Amino acid sequence: MAADATLPSTLKNVEARYNKIQSLQVAFNQSYKGQGPNRKPESGQLYLRKPGRMRWDYASPEGKFFLCDAKHFYYYSPNTGRAEKMNLKEADDLRAPLAFLLGKLNFAKDFANFDAKQQGDVLMVTATPKSDKLPYRLVEFDVTNSFQIKRMVITGQDSSVMEFQFGPENLNPSLSEAMFKFKLPAGAELVEEHR
Repeated sequence: MAADATLPSTLKNVEARYNKIQSLQVAFNQSYKGQGPNRKPESGQLYLRKPGRMRWDYASPEGKFFLCDAKHFYYYSPNTGRAEKMNLKEADDLRAPLAFLLGKLNFAKDFANFDAKQQGDVLMVTATPKSDKLPYRLVEFDVTNSFQIKRMVITGQDSSVMEFQFGPENLNPSLSEAMFKFKLPAGAELVEEHR
């Protein structure tokens, strides 16, 4: 009961925290479970700069990156030797659970139902999206007393599960514009994706 009573104000405080940040650097760990063999956990550094810029630099696997330059998304994996480019609007649905990172957080707009459970000093929130047309059907996130999102679990329509764990945040670091400009890695092929 206590968790549900504090949930509306907690959500508002999480929105306010991330929507006012101008830039952010945070370490992340990422895991994925789906059909077929489980993938190895991945990790690296995440950099954000408003408006709309995001860069995931992976240390494991080394060389992989995911970049948003506010117009396009780019994804590169050294395993494939391909860099994929997608228009921002086409990719929005895929990354919508991570919108808090870009300061576009509006829980009431994106989600229909919320449940909360207090576990120690973390509030575990479960949210279902308003639309069943999205590629995910459930988002869970852990919120600290300082309204930082420390962990996020995204369950896809296909029952795949992607989990992100975030380390201590470096708020408003100085990040250069060049970090968010796409450069095709040597020997890689650029493929434009259309949905």
